[in-house]
Order: sequence, then structure tokens, then C-alpha cells
Amino acid sequence: MKYLFSFLMVFFVSSNSVLLAQNHSDTTKMVPYEWAFSKYRFGGYGEILYQQHNYGANRYKDPAGAPKDSRAYLTIPRTIFAVDYKFRDDIVLGTEIEFEYGGTGSAMELEYSEAGEYEMEVEKAGEVVLEQFHITKRFANWLNVRVGHIIVPVGLTNAHHEPIFFFGTTRPEGEVALLPSTWHETGISLLGYLPSWRYELMLVNGLDPNGFSTANWVGSGKQGIFEQITATNPAFAGRVEYTGVKGLRVGASGYYGNSAKNSSKPQAFTGLKGTVSILSGDLQYQGHNVIARANYIYGNLADSKAISDINYLSFKKTGYPITEVAKNALTYAAEIGYNVLSFWDAKEKLYPFVRYEYYNTAEAVEAGAKENPRYKRDLTTFGFNYNLLPNLVVKADYSIRRINEGKYNSEHTFGLGVAYMAWFVTK
Repeated sequence: MKYLFSFLMVFFVSSNSVLLAQNHSDTTKMVPYEWAFSKYRFGGYGEILYQQHNYGANRYKDPAGAPKDSRAYLTIPRTIFAVDYKFRDDIVLGTEIEFEYGGTGSAMELEYSEAGEYEMEVEKAGEVVLEQFHITKRFANWLNVRVGHIIVPVGLTNAHHEPIFFFGTTRPEGEVALLPSTWHETGISLLGYLPSWRYELMLVNGLDPNGFSTANWVGSGKQGIFEQITATNPAFAGRVEYTGVKGLRVGASGYYGNSAKNSSKPQAFTGLKGTVSILSGDLQYQGHNVIARANYIYGNLADSKAISDINYLSFKKTGYPITEVAKNALTYAAEIGYNVLSFWDAKEKLYPFVRYEYYNTAEAVEAGAKENPRYKRDLTTFGFNYNLLPNLVVKADYSIRRINEGKYNSEHTFGLGVAYMAWFVTK
């Protein structure tokens, strides 16, 4: 089934190319999102999340999988404040500052994936993050140059990561498991808008192989542990979107770059490249009171076994999780919801929805590496998004996660959330 889904997604994206982000531009008016204000604007987005789990956090120690447990969490995953300023009509400064989990500084986290042991690791959680800081020069709608700290729009969620643009109380698990989220790096990009099209091509600093792991593939390879960001091995990324059919948005994105020389100890990776290659396709349909989305991401990491061996020997004090990393990772997902309040012509919208995801951060490993079937997961989520306003939503969902097609204990989660996105002041 998963291979049929993968083939259909690749065929669809190849045949239809890609889409324009409705939250980022409006090509019918030819006024790109980045320029739709006069002098300055201040706004942001945020989330409040409650979750109740029926399973223990460590699925790796018990032969049966995660043990039965009852635990709950109440968090503020992220609060973002954005300020955009026009130096003049063709030059814009864009900034976003993110507060993760309501605080700043370092935090301690239990790490379960390392040989099934409990370990304490220092991570950059509960912190203030500069998510975006860039200057854009506009030559024409079809040609803009952006320099600074920018979003890497690989995958559906990174390209449209604001919480009002997906169903459910949390971001889709598959994409978050494989890739940095939200993915932002420093570099330069070319982007432009044409009728029904948007594109972006970028050259950014690459990933650090010390952070690659079984649980998150290259997702934890985003640099940030050290003050300086290494760009010895830069990377190329790009995205193109197409909205020529009313209500339909189709997108394709990709990433390519070596990683070995971005290590804090590049001499340990002499002779290796550690090339990361990612291909992604996604689509969204919104019309007739229906919202439907689907996405597909496939990744390949060269020298994965050698990187795993080197990390085991050389980098136990970096704060990175030291586990094996797979050669290939895969995720695909689909979700659909229907506005049932449309029957009463109400101003508010209520979307009962269902979402299915498959993801495996160790889809394939190199010869000699250990396979771990506990990273093969599929997730079914159903719930509702209640839009009090177009930019304010109350969410509830229930998810059932199966591990290796049900061979280990399943994991159930109930979630409640509130999310918003708005420009508070604009002039």
C-alpha cells in the first residue's frame, strides 16, 4: 500500500508541478504577501496545547513496546512575534522571534532512544529563537533577492507551518520526525511570483552530521549548539508552487548538500561526504466546504553507516543524541475535513477531519547497520478544527499510533489546543 501511495504522489507532482501558498501571496491581485503593507506591520502566531497519553514515554526498553501509563502535559509549544519594515517600496526587512515552551535558557530532557536507556541530555529547549531575519530586494514580482536567516520550505509543514494551516493539535508527526521543524537557515535566495506560480531557490548553510540519529534522521542536524554556524558544506534547496486550478495548490520541494565538513570535528569525517538528498511533493484542495491535503517526503543519506560509527566514537559530549542513522527515511500523509456548519450558513466553521500518516526514520539502512522496526510508525488521527475566526481556531483530536504494523503496543493520545495567527498593527 505504501509503495502504491508513493508512486501516485510522485506521479501527481511530476505531472502537475507545484502550487502557490495561499497564506503567503495572492497572485490574482499580483500583490505578494511579503509586500502587502505600506510601511510596517507587527503580528505573530501561537499555540496552547494540552495532551493526555495512555502510554509510557519509553517504547524502546520493554520488548512489548511502550508500557501502559497515564500522563498529561499542558504546554505553550511556540509563540512567535513578527515585525516587517519597508525601508522603501522595493526593500523589506522581515523578522520573526520564536519563544519555545514559554521560556528561555537550557532545559533537561529524558532521552529514551539510546539503547533503551534513560539518559539526561542538555538541549536548547525553552528558548528564544531567531526564526527569520532577512532583507528582500524586489526587482519585479517574478524576481526578488533575499539575504539573511530564512525558512527552508522543504515539505508541506515547513512551507506552511503556521498552526491555522493544518488539522490537529500538533504538526504532522512524519515531517517533524524526519526534518527540522520549523527549518530555518542562513543564506541567500531567489524568489518570485507569476500568475498561478511561486518559486524559491536558495543556497544556505548545511546540516551537521553529529546530530543525525535514528529517531529524527537528519532533523536534529540543524546547527545551533555552537555559537558559530559552519558553512563549509553549503546546501541547495528549492520549492515551486502552482495554483492554476481554482482551490488547488500543488507543491514540490527539494534539498541537496554535503554535511561531513560541517561537523565540529571535520577531520573525523575525512574522506566522507555525508550527502543529504530530500525530495518532497504536496498538495492542498480547498473548496466546496472541503479541505484536503497530502504530502510525501523521501530522503537519502550517503555514508550513513560511517557517520553512525564516527558519532559513537567522537561526539558523546556534544549534547547531540548519539545513535545510528539510517540511509533512507520516508513519510507520507493525507487528511480531509468538511465544514459541517455550511449547512446552516454560519460565519464560523467546524471541520471534523481524519488524517493518516506513515513515517519511518529508518526506512532502509546500509549493510552492517542494525535495523530497528520500532521506528516504523503509522498514525491515524481524527478530531475537529473549530474556526471561531479565519485566524483563530480551537482544536481537538484523538490519535492512534501503531508501531511496526501493530507488532508492539499501540500508543493513544488525546489533544486540545488553541491557535491564532494575526497582524496586530499594520501601516
